[in-house]
Amino acid sequence: MTVTLAHILAAAANIRGRADATPLVPSPFLRHATGQDVLLKLEIAQPIGAFKLRGALNALALLPEGAQGVTCCSTGNHGRGVAWAARARGLRAVVCMSDLVPQAKVAGIRALGAEVRIIGRSQDAAQAEVRRLVAAEGLAEIPPFDDAAVIAGQGTIGLELLTARPDLDTLLIPLSGGGLAAGIAVAARAIKPGIRLIGVTMERGAAMQAALAAGHPVEVAEVASLADSLGGGIGLDNRLSFPLCRDLLDEVVLVSEAEIYHAVQVLFYEDRLVAEGASVVGLAACLSGKVRLEGPAATVITGRNLDMGQFLAVVTGQDVTLGETVVKGRAYGA
Repeated sequence: MTVTLAHILAAAANIRGRADATPLVPSPFLRHATGQDVLLKLEIAQPIGAFKLRGALNALALLPEGAQGVTCCSTGNHGRGVAWAARARGLRAVVCMSDLVPQAKVAGIRALGAEVRIIGRSQDAAQAEVRRLVAAEGLAEIPPFDDAAVIAGQGTIGLELLTARPDLDTLLIPLSGGGLAAGIAVAARAIKPGIRLIGVTMERGAAMQAALAAGHPVEVAEVASLADSLGGGIGLDNRLSFPLCRDLLDEVVLVSEAEIYHAVQVLFYEDRLVAEGASVVGLAACLSGKVRLEGPAATVITGRNLDMGQFLAVVTGQDVTLGETVVKGRAYGA
């Protein structure tokens, strides 16, 4: 099993009018900082505030008739997407999460009518509850990333990017379990084989990067991060997102919590956008000099379902505590 451009084109038809055509806007500040056009794909404009609605809608569109309900494991945004898509179809949804997930994301999922189960302190523990629900209650699992329908749904972002700007030289893709990166990479490589594809993730707890370095999926300890949506493992039995990322990404870049902190401030003060830490890792890679652009580039502003208290601390230059780590505050422009 794999994912092809044909699957992504079919997904585009399945989500049309509900989760597609999000804005693509230039960042004048990043143009000045990098010397190249940098475009921001605003998935924060989705009805659920995150790109995950694309994959969830496509996956539910392919469920067999008579499905009793759905379940998933999530760090927040996938659960919100599944909850939204399930409610639209009148289906029960049960979202399983670890207690590392911010309460703002838990509340947002419950507000969409889904049941939330908090299980342990890792995605692996939450996934075990998903498997139990599938076996005991007959619910259909909608995986967050390692699923052909989900990957194809996320890949519609790649279609939209290269349809709007065929001249793009580089795509900077936030990297977690690899569903977004794999989907965009499949579309981009099919349309423009020579395009530069860079996965970007946080330094601590970067499961896909560790797996790519090892040559196979590995377990990685989950830690608190400003980019909390990028947390969690990729699954030791990963079938799709790992090999697609391995085969299609040109490189993976790691950014620090301090660099993510600064990029959140830049997006807010310069582009007037509110977004999660996971959304700004592409900006962080450019602003830190870890990625140098040689032509027009784009990145995905993946979501806005953030802890507003933490966000306010960042944009006002306060220290932020992440578990046992403290990210030192710094006023923007200081």
